Amino acid sequence: METVLIHLPASAADGPGPRTRSLALLPGQKARFGRGIPECPVDIALPDPAVPRLAGEILAVDVYWQLSNLSGGSSLLVENPEGAGEFIRVPPRRLAAPIPFEFSRVVLATRGGTIGFQVFAPRHSHLEAPGETAERGSVTTTPFALDPNATYFKVLVALCEPRLRDASTVGVPSTANVVARLQPHPDHQGLSATAVDFHIDYLAGTKLRLRPPGSGAVGLSWKRETLVSTALRFGLVGEEHLSLLPPRGAAARARQAGRTAVAEGSA
Repeated sequence: METVLIHLPASAADGPGPRTRSLALLPGQKARFGRGIPECPVDIALPDPAVPRLAGEILAVDVYWQLSNLSGGSSLLVENPEGAGEFIRVPPRRLAAPIPFEFSRVVLATRGGTIGFQVFAPRHSHLEAPGETAERGSVTTTPFALDPNATYFKVLVALCEPRLRDASTVGVPSTANVVARLQPHPDHQGLSATAVDFHIDYLAGTKLRLRPPGSGAVGLSWKRETLVSTALRFGLVGEEHLSLLPPRGAAARARQAGRTAVAEGSA
């Protein structure tokens, strides 16, 4: 299983449309990033004139990853999007800085703002029970290491919500349904369909390690359905997690408030 999963938007050269690309690293593997030139190729291209040709390097290390700043004058910022403004600043020429976040955003400053990419570290380990000690044997780890504070977990709760509220419900929310359900939350107002699809892929392929039910399974439909059935079957999501979602009807109220503001402005 990979230590690091790097998620970045497709470059403009890949053509129009909301495409994404992922790069998985096993322990000991590296990925370099920067503007890049033929004489200095990089694994993660950040095409901006303010980005150094070779800006930095990511090294996968067992259950976490390290970041090296290979530039001579620019700091690298690593944000924790799931935290309360947590970040790490890696100064120029700093090597092998350990990054503790499960979900990170590596950010570089540009003249027009910022540019960057996202990094997942899915192999984070957690104790099964606080009372376990080395004297009592090896530590037991959970088979599904899920962080209830992470965006991917809220996506999973939104997928499971209809069946949690009514067990007879057959349908599973679409990507658009999940976006509409989570966007009223102040932390997820910018959530896009592409981001939700990536979180679904991440849950299915990395966190829950699901496999297609048959050769005819295509797209995200089987992933959404299998995620819901697996999460509910093993009790990964319960009614107590519904409080992580915005109040029901919040999206409709927000749309109505927007229409009222527009009408008042044009009056």
